[in-house]
Amino acid sequence: MYEPIRTPSVHSPADDADYPHRSREEELDIQLAGHLAALLAVTDELGLGAAGDRIAEQVARLRGAPPARHAALTDAAPAALHRRAHALAGRALVVAASRADTTAAILSAQRMDAHTEALASAPADTAASGQLVGAH
Repeated sequence: MYEPIRTPSVHSPADDADYPHRSREEELDIQLAGHLAALLAVTDELGLGAAGDRIAEQVARLRGAPPARHAALTDAAPAALHRRAHALAGRALVVAASRADTTAAILSAQRMDAHTEALASAPADTAASGQLVGAH
């Protein structure tokens, strides 16, 4: 009455697949390096050389090669750049904590503090420029 299944199930594990598998640690390293590289681009745009050098060291440690440094400017307001950098540092902190990378976690937390301080000391008119358009 029923015809037997002739092909392997799509639900069977693909252990014999011939593509490379990455471990959770490797995936977290890639993700952390990406967040730190994005933070490096914003940090370079803000002109924070020493902080950028420290971030570049961590990206190089994770990737095994020095990162490309940001050369172009977006003409974004400094307050918007500090908010973006704060968010990127927060993402890096979450991933660094997840993979128990103390060095990257401390660096990310320090960058979050620095950008929070920069936003707090920014004039009120530039801090308000980051409001969402159309949000009422």
